[in-house]
Amino acid sequence: MRELVLTPRFKRAFRKFMRQHRHLQKTIEETLIQMQSDIFAVPLHTHKLTGPLSGLRACSCGYDCRMVFSIELNQLTGKEEIFYSILGRTRRYTKGYGVTSCPPF
Repeated sequence: MRELVLTPRFKRAFRKFMRQHRHLQKTIEETLIQMQSDIFAVPLHTHKLTGPLSGLRACSCGYDCRMVFSIELNQLTGKEEIFYSILGRTRRYTKGYGVTSCPPF
């Protein structure tokens, strides 16, 4: 089982996103729980990202909602940790909107 690490940036994005999309809160929380047990479960559609976001992964937490994260090995405990970076609607990260709309890391 992997540890979930919610970065301060992700926490801010989560609060902001929840104010605008309250109907997705339960789905996102269920996705976080499912990711902790099996990050590569089929319903999550976990995939690697390319381009400026290469090295990161994304998963689905609803029809057009995605979470961007990285999987890293903790040197002290030897366990894998999931670091969440971005939460948002799919259109924000698609080709037509450009990478400039993605928050910087």
